[in-house]
Amino acid sequence: MSPFLLLMTLTVFPENAWAVQSHGAPEGLYVHQLAHIFYTAAMCYLIWGIRQSAFKSQGWRYLQICCVFMILWNIVAFTGHSLAAFVDSVHFTREGGYLTTRLQGPLTNVKLWFYFTKLDHLFSVPALYFLYLAMKGIYRSSCEEEKE
Repeated sequence: MSPFLLLMTLTVFPENAWAVQSHGAPEGLYVHQLAHIFYTAAMCYLIWGIRQSAFKSQGWRYLQICCVFMILWNIVAFTGHSLAAFVDSVHFTREGGYLTTRLQGPLTNVKLWFYFTKLDHLFSVPALYFLYLAMKGIYRSSCEEEKE
């Protein structure tokens, strides 16, 4: 069987994907939280490195914007993981499945902040868009340099 046919078969008839990895308590959470801290530090270092270099094209500016959004995403995700210890699954109702999950009252600051942290895609999606723009801009500027 060709690899393409196998890939198409697995795509059309999927089994359990096991895409979500649960971390054992509490060590897994500690390692995961440390990963967010190190990733944030890496993004800060990348911004600093770009500012210190001679890279001044538009693509490098987009990469810095991508890093800022990724830093914000890490902060939101870190906060969400920390607040998860204070919010129980009984505080949510799932009448029609995952996409119709509702937060039950009474609303507290912890519940509202936890809900906000679940909207982390508001930071990660723009980050990936700016990463795309950065790669496109850096590629174009390198092609222009080769022509000269």
